[in-house]
Amino acid sequence: ETLLNFPLLRTSVDYARRRSAEASKQVDFSLTTNATLLNEEVIDFLSDSRVGVTVSIDGDQELNDRMRVFHDGRGSYDVILPKIKMLLARHHTNSIGARVTLSSGVTHVRRIYEHLTGEVGFDAVGFSPATANPNRLYNIGPQKMSSILGGFEELAWEYRDLAVSGRQHGFTNASDTLKELHSGISKAYSCGAGLGLLGVGTAGDINLCHRFVDSPVGKMGHVNQGGIDHKARQTFLETHHLGARYDCHTCWARPVCAGGCYHEAFVHYGDTSAANLHYCDWIRGWNDLCLRIYGEISVRNPAFLDRFSEN
Repeated sequence: ETLLNFPLLRTSVDYARRRSAEASKQVDFSLTTNATLLNEEVIDFLSDSRVGVTVSIDGDQELNDRMRVFHDGRGSYDVILPKIKMLLARHHTNSIGARVTLSSGVTHVRRIYEHLTGEVGFDAVGFSPATANPNRLYNIGPQKMSSILGGFEELAWEYRDLAVSGRQHGFTNASDTLKELHSGISKAYSCGAGLGLLGVGTAGDINLCHRFVDSPVGKMGHVNQGGIDHKARQTFLETHHLGARYDCHTCWARPVCAGGCYHEAFVHYGDTSAANLHYCDWIRGWNDLCLRIYGEISVRNPAFLDRFSEN
């Protein structure tokens, strides 16, 4: 939880602001929080510092409290709801969105979306299925992934309907994919890890991303021991280029997927360079849907797509 050490967070933001000004560079900040430690002081700092905030919440009380519980087993919903509403009321300088982890028993896409937008007040909601570890009870199997795609499809067509009439929809999975399609994206790598993004652990280790922090896998140097290990980084980029993911060579969706998450590949297959074959059909189904929606919007209200060029 990022707010466990709020004094350090405040110091780090102030330090980065000062150093970026000295270097004539701009630095932006964002964090993800479970909202349990939000209060007026924290929220006002986040707003004053223009920190983008993503709140981890999995829907209404029944769904959220299946997985998001305190150490003593108490559900967190009743604790975080007033804090989230205070955040939405006081923080207006950067984006605030909800991030939903879909897990076993928590796959009600439309119900969750309608609750978080209509009753809690979020303008943007994104979903991420838990598929990383097949041995965990919360993991979602292939059959449930199909039903989740059906829920995504409902919201995506709703997104289409609003876009055609010039209105915005808060389903960020759709807007993110449509933005990629509009920009003509052709990925050589599945994400920014090792490119524009690295993770730093509390002991100073530099890793591929936050998921690899404190792991010997994906180590990229140390803050106090020469900084970034550029040789290790270059080796990683050479061995993880899309061209080296041979399972992807015949897939039409490879320019928008590029093989999937390195950490998930490591958990599933013991190899960060492996393609995430366990959800290929889902990725193809989702991108096929978004291509059809993009085509309809481009014909019926092409001006709507201009917003993807502006951001």
